[in-house]
Amino acid sequence: MKYRQRQSNGISGQGHPKRSRISKSPPANRVMAGGNGETQWCFSQVKGTLDDDVTEADIISCVEFNHDGELLATGDKGGRVVIFQRDPISKAALPRRGEYNVYSTFQSHEPEFDYLKSLEIEEKINKIRWLKRRNPAHFLLSTNDKTIKLWKVSERDKKVEGYNTRSDNGSLIDPASVSSLRVPIIKPMELMVEASPRRIFANAHTYHINSISVNSDQETYLSADDLRINLWHLEITDQSFNIVDIKPANMEELTEVITAAEFHPVECNLFVYSSSKGTIRLCDMRAAALCDRHAKLFEEPEDPTNRSFFSEIISSISDVKLSNNGRYMISRDYLSVKVWDLHMESKPIETYPVHEYLRAKLCSLYENDCIFDKFECCWNGNDTAVMTSSYNNFFRIFDRTTKRDVTLEASRDIAKPKTLLMPRKVCSQGKRKKNEISVDCLDFNKKILHTAWHPLENIIAVAATNNLFLFQDKF
Repeated sequence: MKYRQRQSNGISGQGHPKRSRISKSPPANRVMAGGNGETQWCFSQVKGTLDDDVTEADIISCVEFNHDGELLATGDKGGRVVIFQRDPISKAALPRRGEYNVYSTFQSHEPEFDYLKSLEIEEKINKIRWLKRRNPAHFLLSTNDKTIKLWKVSERDKKVEGYNTRSDNGSLIDPASVSSLRVPIIKPMELMVEASPRRIFANAHTYHINSISVNSDQETYLSADDLRINLWHLEITDQSFNIVDIKPANMEELTEVITAAEFHPVECNLFVYSSSKGTIRLCDMRAAALCDRHAKLFEEPEDPTNRSFFSEIISSISDVKLSNNGRYMISRDYLSVKVWDLHMESKPIETYPVHEYLRAKLCSLYENDCIFDKFECCWNGNDTAVMTSSYNNFFRIFDRTTKRDVTLEASRDIAKPKTLLMPRKVCSQGKRKKNEISVDCLDFNKKILHTAWHPLENIIAVAATNNLFLFQDKF
């Protein structure tokens, strides 16, 4: 099936012509909701207004914990980045609580207009990635469709007073009028958090950027759009190296697009990228400067019994994440999450259905465009559990050890501290039980696309439209 170019200068998505760390606490086997010593998830906090009237610019478009989980960043469609910091009192409490307060808010991107191509460039933040901390300041990368920015977030609690050639209000003093010299002094001031752009990486992508990933060497990173992947050095803004290019000479021959890309967490020469055809390629940058030839190809043969008009759309991979230990990776397609062993390309070692009850509704989901939604997935800190999301503000957690799974809901009805999350069940046919919800009653406008799991603890962040829900294990 061939692709047509979108007017917005991206590539028609999802393979269909219609569309132009080791965990310290709690123990690894305690990640599910329920009894018998397993983790029970409870409400911790919700950020954002709970009003029904939602402004488009306030819709959260990405969520990311930093490497120690002390900071949590969100980006929205208005181009803003909001950083939350772990509350030290809740962290020191017994039992520990996972509460976060606003640390810094800044405008990362502004709307732009490409006059050469007559295209509007949205300010929406597509991805945020943290760099590992090397000094008192924090650094993160944020990107919209075209431009990547490196931000420095630092604290200032001291100020200098007593300059000789500058007054206290900042105005300059004529040196000729200075009759005596004084030594400037440092005075304490109210804590101020400053965010400043240190680097701007622009003009390297013809199509829309869908992924950025920082290398394990902390010196380079990759950025991926629909057809190309570029390699950048964090200190160099005016050039990047093209390491993957799948654009055909004739765009009429285009059959797939790149949907996600990520560096290996340990080996700095390895990266993976997924495609709208349901394949994942692992590339080794030691083999060649241009990694058009992959080292490994991960693809599951299609089940002929499930073949339908929508097969190509629902097989498109919307997200891929390598495990923290670098041995496994997860991929999310429309209906399932798959766990792959990097040593075995032929098939996934685990497959978890996310919302199989929607298979019978693919036609209506195609008509309302929901079938093109791009759900993300993530690992817990020690790779024993996987989280992803669904409609009706549902999110799913799969325990790889016990093979149990649970469906939970991010709802304003449970927005009270310590409220336990009760497992939800969806009834697809037959008589509905009291605690079940019918598949026909699901709200497809309420969808969770972005989730994140604390790297060291059982604290999860779930973005539901304009609200950020924080949940943790029962305390």
